[in-house]
Order: sequence, then structure tokens, then C-alpha cells
Amino acid sequence: MDQQILRFITSQLTMPLFFKISLFFFFFFVISSSPLQYNHPLESLTLFELTQVTNIVKNSYFPLNVTFHYVGLNEPNKQLVLSWLSSTHHHTKSTTPPREAIVITLIDQKTHEIIVDLSSVSILSDKIYDGHGYPMLTLQEQTTADELAFSYPPFISSIKKRRLKLKEVVCQGFAVGWYGEKRKSTNRMVKVMCYYLDGTVNLYMRPIEGITITVLLDQMTIASYIDRLIVPVPKANGTDYMGSKRQRSSHESKSTKIVQPDGPSFTLDNGNTVRWGNWKFHIAYDMRAGMIISLASIFDADKEEFRSVLYRGFVSEVFVPYMDMTEEWYYRTYFDAGEYGFGLCAVELEPSKDCPENAKFIDGYFISQDGTPGKMPNVICIFERYAGDIMWRHTELAIPGKKIRKVRPEVSLVVRMVSTVGNYDYITDYEFKQSGTIKVTVGLTGLLEVRGSIYTHNDQIKEEVYGTLIAENTLGAYHDHFFTYHLDLDVDGHENSFVKNNLKTRRAINKSSPRKSYWTVVSETAETESDAKIQLGSSRGAFELVVVNPNKKTEVGNEIGYCLIPGGSATSPLLSDNDYPQIRGGFTKYNVWVTPYNKSEKWAGGLYTDQSHGDDTLAIWSLRDREIKNKDIVLWYTFGVHHVPKQEDFPIMPTLSTGFELKPTNFFQHNPVL
Repeated sequence: MDQQILRFITSQLTMPLFFKISLFFFFFFVISSSPLQYNHPLESLTLFELTQVTNIVKNSYFPLNVTFHYVGLNEPNKQLVLSWLSSTHHHTKSTTPPREAIVITLIDQKTHEIIVDLSSVSILSDKIYDGHGYPMLTLQEQTTADELAFSYPPFISSIKKRRLKLKEVVCQGFAVGWYGEKRKSTNRMVKVMCYYLDGTVNLYMRPIEGITITVLLDQMTIASYIDRLIVPVPKANGTDYMGSKRQRSSHESKSTKIVQPDGPSFTLDNGNTVRWGNWKFHIAYDMRAGMIISLASIFDADKEEFRSVLYRGFVSEVFVPYMDMTEEWYYRTYFDAGEYGFGLCAVELEPSKDCPENAKFIDGYFISQDGTPGKMPNVICIFERYAGDIMWRHTELAIPGKKIRKVRPEVSLVVRMVSTVGNYDYITDYEFKQSGTIKVTVGLTGLLEVRGSIYTHNDQIKEEVYGTLIAENTLGAYHDHFFTYHLDLDVDGHENSFVKNNLKTRRAINKSSPRKSYWTVVSETAETESDAKIQLGSSRGAFELVVVNPNKKTEVGNEIGYCLIPGGSATSPLLSDNDYPQIRGGFTKYNVWVTPYNKSEKWAGGLYTDQSHGDDTLAIWSLRDREIKNKDIVLWYTFGVHHVPKQEDFPIMPTLSTGFELKPTNFFQHNPVL
């Protein structure tokens, strides 16, 4: 790394003076606040490396205006990472994969996809993207767009007309989507909606309806303004969710504490590799995906070695279409990762509340629109969980004169991140169990997105209102949440197959038993991508979905594998296939897809999701129907909820959890937690 620093400083000697000054302050800040050494090829970009990226790109394109929309690790070639992993000399130069960054920028309103080599301090490639869609929105441009209305005379007039106080108004921009236009939009834009405080912090419960403000982001000007109708703003009374202001219940539970007198059982090294029990894995942060789990392997005591399970797993996209067809609402069909950044919206976790007292925390690093690196403190937490669950037990009473009882408590390790995308808070957990299971959970909480209404009672409603009346003048809009996970499973090696174990009913054909039927397992191995597309809930009968390693078997001859266990919310979309939001979100049509590993296929909704046309999604890639049998494959799993709002969701939602499990299936010779 010392040579890397020297090359970086030398390469910047010819840059403009103000860049030299900014470099000095960046360098001083980074040196004093974080170590320069990295210990893992999949480690997130450090503050120093982000500073490198900024200066390399800005210096290369000076004096052009450069805005940064995404910067992340350009994942090394998988084979290089696996070679590094198997090496006993990880620190040697010959086995360390190169460090590269992928940079998505707008330069003079053109989208550039730039690869920066951090070792040679140079730009390896620069591709100008001219297809449909734009990069992620930045926090800075969203904030600026939200503020434009407050100096816009027509908007000020509209607020006065509603007899509201301008100082109590807050606004928020939303991605506009795509609705069938043949040509690519030449403008990046958002539509801005406003809310009213005046007695509450729960702004989302007090929408100011009827006003639509369209803002052009590159010009940062208001392109159109519509004040279509006036609807009563819901009352502030009853919207508060701050506990100190609400009457406390006499039946509240007493406080609980989690105590580990000897400290936690897991270790976390400088490269964010976690070791706990029989598990070993790596954690990283990304501006778009948020939390990434890599190189998860489990120790097999019989074989005396770590065996691979998951090469890389992360949230690829979160699709949230609302069902309201009105002028101010129809475009609200969000892609929370591709448009806003699931990681960019991550929030600092509060010790003892978001995570228990025994948690350890990891910081995240990102880059702002102007290239300034930033730190997100405590963005990921790790902790051991014991909730009184039982890992396994048995009481034996059948042996005369003896009573045998054996119980093992369930202690697991949780890795958590919370992403607040506007009104919703998403709690994402990876839970590692000693049995070899990885449980993935998403908890939905936060605030509903509601529409102001003239109605105060259900009996008054005689039309389609696209939601539930949850309070006076307040309609909770029907909507969906679809979570698509990218799961590059490497089950004891990277050559795997996807097997559907169908549970088939059979009729008894002989008279050896008084029974008339039974069920058995009939296995199908997917040959190509089309064989592996599955809509859960649409097929008759039961089945298991297993990723197996066909090249290895247990001692008794079973193919080793890991089973996907849906968590009961394997929701499929209800929108028509030709509806524009569903075209863009076509990857949600099937709950399960399996594709051959391709480093470039990471984002189910496409790399450029804002205003995309759905022509670069998982659904499109999979049309090639590539071979997937005994290949390095990726499992994509989509789950979610159709959310029909209820009064209990007002004024703030209790957490609703959903998810899935990856469970060993003939992976071990026996129960691994004896």
C-alpha cells in the first residue's frame, strides 16, 4: 500500500492548484482517521481509495464538470479471489487481486462508466452509456430539488390559498419512472410532493395533495407546476409517535439486558472478516446494495476443513409499486436500490436499541456528488442472539426405568443494517446458525405513504380510493414490496446444479398394505435458465428447491446441497405484464431465477434504473436460456408482501418481517451440532 500512496502522490503533481490543496486536506484527514492497509480483496473502498478515485477522475476530466453518482469496488475476477483465499500467504503481492473502482459519473450530462485502477493510479476504461435509464439520484441533488419550491411564487400562492404556513412545509422528490415513451428522455427529473408539519414530526401523515412540481435535475429548474385540486390536510392530532409524548401503559414490560460476562464469541478483523463458531465470512458496505456478505464457509469437523456455501449475497433490488392511479400518485413505482441507493439510505444504528448491548459495529464509506468522501458511522452491527429458542432437544421415556433428556439452546450470530428510504425503514438481517443455516430477514417498519382525502368515515366512500381509510382524511395506499436477492451459492465448490425435488402422490398398486396412497420424491435437474424459473404458489403440489454439487456426494451417496426455504411471503406481482412499472420490474414475475455466473449481472433492475425501460433486467438476461447444469450459477430469489394498510399501521408501523432460509441438505454426514 505504501507504493500505492507514492504512485498516487506522484501522479497528482501536475494537477491544478486547487486540486492539490484539496488533496492535502483529504490526505491529512484519511491518514489521521483510518488505516491504509486493507486485508481482503472484497473489502469496501477505504477513505483513502475514495480520495484517490475523486482526484484521478477530476484530474483526468478537468475542467469539465463531474458529478459522482456511484463509486464502489470493481469486484475482482472470481477465480483470482478464490486463488487468494486458498493461498497460505494472503499478504504476498503475487496473490492479492488488483484493487479497482467502478465509477458512475455524469460529465456534461453524459453518463460515464469508468474503471479506475487504484494500484497504477490510472483510468483503465471509460464507457459512455447512451441507452435508456440514468444513474442513481444523489442525496445532494434531491435536497436541492426539494428546496426549489420555496422560492417559486405559484407554490407560495398555493400554500397561502390552503391557509397553511410556509415555514411548516417540507417537500420531497420522487423518481418519475417510465410510461411508454418510445424515445429516451433527454432530462433527468423528479416530481416533488410536499407535506405539512405544524404540531407533528410525522410529516408523511400530513400530505398536501393536488400539487405536482416537476424539477429538471441537471438544470435544477422547475419545468412544470400543477395545482389541480384542494384536499383537506389530515390533522396533526394522533400522528405523533415519539414515546415521551404518548401516555404510557401500566402494562409495559420491564427493561431487559443482554449480558456476556466473557465478551462476545465472534472475532472481527481489520478487513471485516468474521469468525464465529463454525462460520467464517466477510462483510462489506456498498452505496447501492448496502450490506454484502461474501465468502461464507462453514467448518466441517469430520473433514477438518472449511467448506464453501455462499460466495456473495446482497439485496439486488427493492421494487415498491403503489396502486394509486391519480395524477399525483400514478408514477410512484420505486426502485429503492437502483434509484435511491439502498446503502446510501442506510442509517447509523443506535446501540442498545437498533442492536443489543453486546453488538460490534462497522462503518461505511461513500462518495458525495462533488466527489467528497464521507463516513457512515455504525452502519452495520454484529451480535450474538439468544431468544430462548431451542436448537434441538429430546426426552426419551421408552427405556424402562430411565428418563433421558437432552436440550441444546439456539444461539446464533446476526449481521444487521437498517436502510431508511423516505418513509420506510427496512431492517435487513443475515442470521448465521450453528446448524449451517443462513436465515435472511427483512423487517418493514416506519411510516405509511398516505393520501389526503375528503373522507372521514368508510360509509362515505362510493368510489375506488386505492387504499384503506386509516384515520380521518387519511388513506393508506395499497402497495407492494418486492425484495430481490442475488445469491451466488458455491456449495462446496463453484460448479453447482439446481434441482427441483417434486413431492408426488402415488397410488398403492399392490395389496401389501391397507394404505391406498403415499408420496415420494421425483427430482428434476434444470438444464438451462428456462427450466429454473419458478413462480411459487402457482404450481400444484409441493417441492423442495436445492442447489447441489453434483461432483461430490456424502458417504452414503447423496448429492450434497443447500435448500432454499421460502419464508411464507413468496409474493408474485398482480400487475399486468404489459403495465409499464411491471415491464421495468419484470424480474419479479418469477420468485426464483437461476443464471450462470456473470460478473456484470448484479442489478436485477439494470445498472441504470432511473427512467429505465426494462430492457436491461434479469428477465431480459435470462432470455438467452444459457446452460446452468454443473456450472458456476447464481440463484436469484424474490419475496415480499402485498401491503393492505390497516389502522394498526397508524401513525407508525409495527415491524412486519419476511424472508427465507438457506439450509444444508445432505451437506454434512450427520447433524453438525451434536
